[in-house]
Amino acid sequence: MNYGRIITMLEEQLRFSKTQNAQLIEQNARQAELISRMASQIETLTASVHSLEQALLSRDASLEQALVTKRALGKLISNKSEKIVTAPPPCSPSDETPPKKVAPSAKERGNNNAKRKEHFDLEVREHDIYPSRSGFQPELGKFLKTVDSIRYELVPPRFIKHIHHLHYYRYRGNIIYGNLPATPLLNSSYDASFIAGILQLRYIYSMPVERIIKFFGESGFDINKSTAHGLIKKTAWLFDSLEQALGEAVRQDEYLHMDESYYTVLEKGSKSSTGKASRKVYIWAALASHLRLVHFFNENGSRARKVLTQYIKPDYRGAIQTDGLGDYKILETDEYPHAVRLACFQHCKRKFLDIKENKDAREVIEIINKLYQKEHEMPAGYSPRQIMKYKKKHASPILNELKRKLLAIQAEKSTLPKSSLGKAVNYALKEYPALSNYILAPEYELDNNAIERINRYISLSRRNSLFCGSHQGVKRAALIYSLACSCRMNNINTFEYFKELLNKAVSLNPNTDKNVLRELLPDKWKKR
Repeated sequence: MNYGRIITMLEEQLRFSKTQNAQLIEQNARQAELISRMASQIETLTASVHSLEQALLSRDASLEQALVTKRALGKLISNKSEKIVTAPPPCSPSDETPPKKVAPSAKERGNNNAKRKEHFDLEVREHDIYPSRSGFQPELGKFLKTVDSIRYELVPPRFIKHIHHLHYYRYRGNIIYGNLPATPLLNSSYDASFIAGILQLRYIYSMPVERIIKFFGESGFDINKSTAHGLIKKTAWLFDSLEQALGEAVRQDEYLHMDESYYTVLEKGSKSSTGKASRKVYIWAALASHLRLVHFFNENGSRARKVLTQYIKPDYRGAIQTDGLGDYKILETDEYPHAVRLACFQHCKRKFLDIKENKDAREVIEIINKLYQKEHEMPAGYSPRQIMKYKKKHASPILNELKRKLLAIQAEKSTLPKSSLGKAVNYALKEYPALSNYILAPEYELDNNAIERINRYISLSRRNSLFCGSHQGVKRAALIYSLACSCRMNNINTFEYFKELLNKAVSLNPNTDKNVLRELLPDKWKKR
């Protein structure tokens, strides 16, 4: 083969390669253009999906807001005073038969057929009322009968100023004098009854000190705000030795209810022009179910788990009923081998009540209501053994039905984990083991309402007083609230209790025997 032929073949191959390269370049350009168009379409689709997501979220928010508004309107309409009553159609003149008169129901009559209270423990003053007719002489008439009519009179609080004249004598070479009646506070002009009245108004009827001062002023006694606060502060010091005895007594009970509330405290800071800032602090509450004693305690306003673990020791034996706060779950671990945690059906039920428009939520509510219905139907005179038999027969099947329903709702594809229904179901399932512990003992209750009712005293004080002046003030309030609410739990007159306790607290000191202090707590005071 000559060189010319070789050169010709190489040139042909070179031209063929160039043609292929041109085709590949053109193909790459078309592919690049196609990729660009696809990227643009993907970007457009992504924007559309994002827009749809935003629209769905906005729609869900609008729907949720509409449901909230509907629930609020439903509550408003359900109020009897707000209902629009449709007037009955007027009778036409041609109607011959008059409408029948309907006898009013017992509730419409006002007193619901109840007898009036006699109030036998009140002071009685009797008055004889004779006919006022001019010239009437009883001896000339014939007596027929006497009809008694009762009127109740309210006498505002009275303040009495006692002046003790202390007489000194020189007797057989010595100067002697009489002993003044003891007062709870050294060098104070206020006796136990005066201080007890302030404590009752402040911690049972939730009156701020400012209102107590005004109330006393309207009743004829003027007292400074600082003086009233000082009396409360010094009284808390007297009661301080009782707190340890109260806490120990509560922790010895085998069935506790626990919860926490909060208060606003003023403290130094730069968040305001006055140089003071406010801080939200927590007050824990423990209710001894058998002893009916309440203990409010506070550790620098903390809500941390260590406050609970320091109060409830690992060797505690008994049951503790709480809400679903995560810190309480430690009671279910091996750190508390002898403790049983009970959950609250009301907390679970409330989450479904918030979405009661949902059919599944209504069915869960109906199942929980069955438990309460069976609880109310239980005969009052049942023994502990009979109660356990009753719970096993009636409550156990309902608990199983509740769990099956919750699992069925959770398994539905329409139940989204972050939806209101999904959150309610997840909460109930997490609490189910503690909820089912209700059947383990006859005295166990379905809910934690007992301690929540007690916490209302803190809530009322928070709304009326707005804040507490210091952390020490919170501690003082917690101690006095503990004693006052324990009196309420034992149906004790708080005024009488505080009055006697103040008179006895003078002799108390940090070294007073624990048994002596224990006898001064409301549950023991009641049995005297």
